Amino acid sequence: MKPLIHTSFFLLLSSIFCFSFAAEKYAAIFNFGDSLADVGNLCVDGIPSYLATARWPYGMTYFEYPTGRCSDGRVVIDFIAQAFGLPLLPPSKAKNATFRRGANFAITGATALDMSFFEARGLSKTVWNSGSLHTQLQWFEEMKPSICSSPQECKGLFGRSLFIVGEFGGNDYNSPLFAGRDMMEAHTMIPHVVESISSAVEKLIEQGALDLVVPGVLPNGCLPVYLTFFKSKEDGYGPQSGCLRKFNTLAWVHNSMLQRAVSRLREKYPAARIVYADYYTPVVQFMLHPQNFGFHRQLPKACCGAAGQDIYNFNLTAKCGDPGAEACEQPAKHWSWDGIHLTEAAYGFIAKGWLNGPFADPPIMTLQHP
Repeated sequence: MKPLIHTSFFLLLSSIFCFSFAAEKYAAIFNFGDSLADVGNLCVDGIPSYLATARWPYGMTYFEYPTGRCSDGRVVIDFIAQAFGLPLLPPSKAKNATFRRGANFAITGATALDMSFFEARGLSKTVWNSGSLHTQLQWFEEMKPSICSSPQECKGLFGRSLFIVGEFGGNDYNSPLFAGRDMMEAHTMIPHVVESISSAVEKLIEQGALDLVVPGVLPNGCLPVYLTFFKSKEDGYGPQSGCLRKFNTLAWVHNSMLQRAVSRLREKYPAARIVYADYYTPVVQFMLHPQNFGFHRQLPKACCGAAGQDIYNFNLTAKCGDPGAEACEQPAKHWSWDGIHLTEAAYGFIAKGWLNGPFADPPIMTLQHP
């Protein structure tokens, strides 16, 4: 499958943060995902001592304090909510919050597959699964009585809402890779991961969801954490991007298979409007054409990390938020925030591309009801 990129891509650059409100707003947005979309579900009962992502300088750009988001500011779901004139989604575990305008079930470490899958393969030690996709769907079920009082009311609300399912898959593939297993084992997981995502989308459609967004995964071979841990011979890197080829191939295969699954779901549920959202293409573009986004031209390098200790500015013993790590002066000049997650600036470009194109098929703004 070809990346979702065409010439209109350049038209979005000058107005990246100038989101226009849709003529007809969604009643609510419900988001599921992992650390790319988590807005604080691990922090609702206080800041865990182990959670570096809940410490300064996370949140420095927009909120000016850590929120539990794995970025210097907003993430993609924040930009999407603002584009539709909705409040920022509260984490689903928040106390005393109202969820009638939506909720964010995403949680750091989430996988598409349940823990039993990894335990059966001896991979439980390399999975930090705080809430898999189908666990998040159960949280959604448990929340329903607080947002709608009957099946008919729920179906009506969900039909006027936007559902974002992912991304999922990155943490699933991390489990064999960071356990030192062969790359082929990660590839054998792809059908299971895609089927899990597809099944979740079907469950939401059956409950009344009509507008759904299904994101693919990042090109992990471009992330500083991978480049630091997985060294390769010279021909293992992209000559222009400097990214690890075999890890990007894994992500590309996942995304291709997921796009085919989305096509099948569209055929099975013609009343549903299902978007495939692209994380892969924009990050590759950040690497190849950083000047078009206002980013520095450099090797993939974390804005926040242990400066001077590694060419990618990522060190597991001094991660962003840990003693010994510090943030760069201008996060907006970088696309990688902490070597694993992206900056607010990068998420803003991606959100704009999902809303108006070219990083979505079809763009979310085209889904508005007639």
